[in-house]
Formats: sequence, C-alpha cells, structure tokens
Amino acid sequence: MEKARFGLRLLKLGCDRASTEAHRTATHLSSKLCSRGSLRYLASHRRFYATKGTTAELLARPNLPIWTTSRVLLLAGALASIGYAVGVNDAGSHADQLVPRKPKAPKYASKAELEKAINEVRELLGEDAISTEDDDLQAHGYSEWSSINIDQLPVAVAYPKTTEEVSQIVKIASKHKVPMVPFSGGSSLEANFAAPFGGFSIDFVFMNQILAIHAEDMDVVVQPSIQWMELNDKLQHTGLFFPVDPGPSAKIGGMIGTSCSGTNAFRYGTMKDWVVNLTVVLPDGQIIKTRRRPRKTSAGYNLTGLFIGAEGTLGIVTEATLKLAVIPQETRVAVATFPTIRDAAAAAMQIIRSGVPVAAMEIMDDVQMSVINRAGGTNRTWKEVPTIFFKFSGTTAGVQDNIKTTTQIAKKNKGGELIYAKDDREAHDLWKARKDSLWSMLSLRREGDEVWSTDVAVPISRLPDIVEITKKEIDDLGLFASVLGHIGDGNFHTSILYNRKDPKERERVEQVVHNMVDRALEMEGTCTGEHGIGLGKKESLIDELGLETIGVMQTLKRSLDPHWLMNPGKIFDAVGAERTKSQPEATAASTLERPRNK
Repeated sequence: MEKARFGLRLLKLGCDRASTEAHRTATHLSSKLCSRGSLRYLASHRRFYATKGTTAELLARPNLPIWTTSRVLLLAGALASIGYAVGVNDAGSHADQLVPRKPKAPKYASKAELEKAINEVRELLGEDAISTEDDDLQAHGYSEWSSINIDQLPVAVAYPKTTEEVSQIVKIASKHKVPMVPFSGGSSLEANFAAPFGGFSIDFVFMNQILAIHAEDMDVVVQPSIQWMELNDKLQHTGLFFPVDPGPSAKIGGMIGTSCSGTNAFRYGTMKDWVVNLTVVLPDGQIIKTRRRPRKTSAGYNLTGLFIGAEGTLGIVTEATLKLAVIPQETRVAVATFPTIRDAAAAAMQIIRSGVPVAAMEIMDDVQMSVINRAGGTNRTWKEVPTIFFKFSGTTAGVQDNIKTTTQIAKKNKGGELIYAKDDREAHDLWKARKDSLWSMLSLRREGDEVWSTDVAVPISRLPDIVEITKKEIDDLGLFASVLGHIGDGNFHTSILYNRKDPKERERVEQVVHNMVDRALEMEGTCTGEHGIGLGKKESLIDELGLETIGVMQTLKRSLDPHWLMNPGKIFDAVGAERTKSQPEATAASTLERPRNK
C-alpha cells in the first residue's frame, strides 16, 4: 500500500490550508475509496484496480478498468481540492456558502472616526495641513466649469507638500475608511473631483514644482499641481516644450487623471503618449514608481498606462516624468471660413489624406463664432460662419509649402481665402479665439444660467453627420449651444447655455447630451474624447464597453482598493453598491457639522 499511502500524503498536503473538518472529510473519502472492494493496489502489477474481489480474481480480469499511479495522484489532487472547498465552506454555514455572495457596498468612516482622522493628520503634519473651513470645502466640491455639481462637499481638505506626506495622509484615511479625492486644478467638466461620499479632498497646491529637467534626454519630472502653460514657460530656455494643451487652467495631475488632450492632439497625441513614468501613492499608503526613465521598455506590465485616465480611482499621482518635444523652428496660425460644417469637414479630410503635417486643426461653428464676437475677447470681428483654425509648424520652407497646399484644398471645398498671422503677436490673437471659446460662452451667463459642456469622439468620416444631427436637435428644442472640436481626430464639444432654475430646460439639455452620446456610440465612437467619465458618464461607459469589460475594471479597482476609498463613485460604482446619484444620500463619511453646497 506504499503508493496508496503516498497518494494519501499528497491529499493531506493539499488539505493543509483547509479546516480540520475539511481534512477529516477528505481523509474519509480517500479511505473509503482505498478500502477492500473500492480501490486495490497490486504491487506486482503497479496498478490500482477499481473493483471488488480478491487479488487472484483481479489478475484474472485483464480488461477491467485500471488506475495507474498517475491516475491515483490526479484523484488525490482532486480530493484535496474537494477537501479544501469543504474546509473553507465549513468556516461559514456549509452548503449555502457555496453560492457566491452578493458583494457588499463599501462602508465609510463614522463621524467619530472622521474627527479622529482629521486630528491625526493635524497632529502628524501640523494645523495647516488640513482644513475644515467652509470656504475651502466649497472650493473643493463645486466648479463653474463642471456640467454636474452635487450638494455634497468634502469634510476636510488636506494640503500635503511631499509624496511622503501624501502617503501619511492616505495611511490615516485608509485606517479609518475615509474616502479620498485628489484635487489639482479643479477645472474638470464631468464632476471628476466631486465628493459624493464626503471624506478628504487632497489638494496639491503646494506640490507645483519642476523637480528635474533632463534636457539632453528630452524629459522633465514634475509635481501634479503645475500648470502646463507655466511648465512650458519654464522650459522655453531649453528649446523644448510639453505639447499637450487642454484648457489654460489645466494642471498636470488632472491632465493625467482624465487622459486629456487638446488642440495639438492631431499631431502630438494625448496624455498617454507623453508620460514616461509616475510616482503613485496606493490606497494603503504604499509608494510605487511605475517604471524607470528610458523611452522604451518591455519590463513587466504597463502600470503607467493603468493610472493615466483612472481619475484617481486606483491611486494618487504625486510625480510624473513627461516627454518633451523640440520647439519648431517656425509656427504659423491661419483661419479659413466655410459655408457649412460638411464643407469644412470635407476640406479637413482632404488635408489629412494629402499628408500635410498640420500641427492643429480646430473647427468652430457659426454660433461659437458669434459668441466670440459678443464676448469681445479678441481684437477682431469674426465672420459668423463655420471656421477652421490651423496651426502649421516646422521649418520655414516646410510651413510655407503646407500653407500653400492647405489654401488650395480649402478653395476646392468652398473655403474662403486663408487668413494667416504674419508674426507671433497676430498668431497669439488668432489662436486666442479658439483657446478662449469656453470662457466666451461662460461670459454670456445671466443670473441663474449654467453652461453644460461635454464631448464625444467618432471616426473622422462620421464627424459632419453627428454634428449636423446634433445642431438640428439643439435648434428644434430651442436651446442656445455652440459646437467646436478637434476636426483632425473626430472629437467635438458642445457648450449649452441654459437656466438651471428651469427644470424643463434642464431636461431638454440632458436629452441633447444623451442623444449625442448615443449617436456617437452608434457610429463606433466614444462617450468622451478627453474629459473623462467622472460622475456624468458612468451609464454611457456601460453602453460603450459592456458589463463584462466594466467587470474587469472593477476587479482591478478592488484588487488595489478593496475598501473603495480612492475617488469613489467615479467611472463606475462599487460592486454591490447602489448607483451613485447626482445627489447621493448622506453617509457617515460626509456628515460632520458644516453647510452643504450652496
């Protein structure tokens, strides 16, 4: 019975992690199978026979099914698995626990635990390291930029100065189950930094430095609260620049969180293309660096890409190494007008297919051009028709050739003569109209007005279709809205001016936005090209990717953040939790004595 005993020892080894009851169960099953008449080992033939009878009887039956040594070991392993399952099950209530339980919604800190966490941060980092002042809470829970604002505010705002201080704050918050929301510029559009469960807002206002410039390697190491425009000002002496250019107020931390892009995306790509590595504080306070500094590596998983676009739901970015590009020898800006959006789109497609290396190609519709005139933020009066803004960069000769080719293509598509800047001052004035487009719409607000700004992206060939349908619906519903976008990559935005005190008008705005997203998905597009998901587009993300893909994301989230503390309620809801509403019910982590959002 030596081989049988060996099989039994394997079985016992497989049961080591099971309970005593599991071990007894597995041993009983094994013994029963190895008893007379169930499983017999014949040393002379090195076989286990699964039958009844004496040895002589067994040898006289050569055609009976036999159990080789390898088969009994497989059986032992299977029995070990059964034993382990029984043992784990025995820790609860036996058979009923074999059915997977519905995951429970996360539970956050009580009021007493919140106060304790705040006091621990103060004791560790000083009185100024965390604030519960009403003005601070309001500034970190509401934004005029955002399409969605909720009543709930954070309970406290923490102000770390270093990565180590972020780690210490996170460890305290994690210990007390306090939700954490990272905050850099506060200019996101989908309530990405809102605090639906209260908790801590972690503001990086004191982490706004360039830590290292490696001009010879064309990269720079920065903290999350530096603005991209300020970064480029400080890099100018190196002859290098960071090419991702969203709204002027955007900061690197938020740009990483939403995986944003900007007017330069057609030529230079999005944030994912320009981040080398990240320093990240995980939900338990552990500090990691996603990779080293070379431009290429095939070492392990791409953790850098995992955190870009995660909106702070997987960890908090405290440092980033960014690639830099060479400042072109010459940059020229030009504009061309067109009778319709479709004419403008046709010209853009031909320019792309002709191989002209345009640095940027932006479109604004007739309404947006009217808004710019009414706002009076530029030094000229614009024709109120669809207009493409071009940016050309490269060598002087190359730029001249590209302008010539673009002019010819524009004329073939009913475009007017290209008006181009003759110097840097004129270039700045022309491009300012594009960069200030949202500001121009915001300047038209009256008492009670809001601007809902959102974006989608579709394959380039479908851009004129979706823009025309969307504009018609806006007109049919009697709304005032403009369209602008990155015509070179199929990404467009609408900015809708409405009165928040009029529920029927708000309902019409929501209808336009939802229909626009649905059309984009029908055209194989995406619900967001560069703004992120936040609170505003969670349902659209399910429509876009499907429950299976969202389930994989939730699994990743749960593995890093099992208590769902990092920016909860964003991108998707916690497994087992109810959908995070625009106005969630108060939780313990959000109920210190203080006013709600005004």
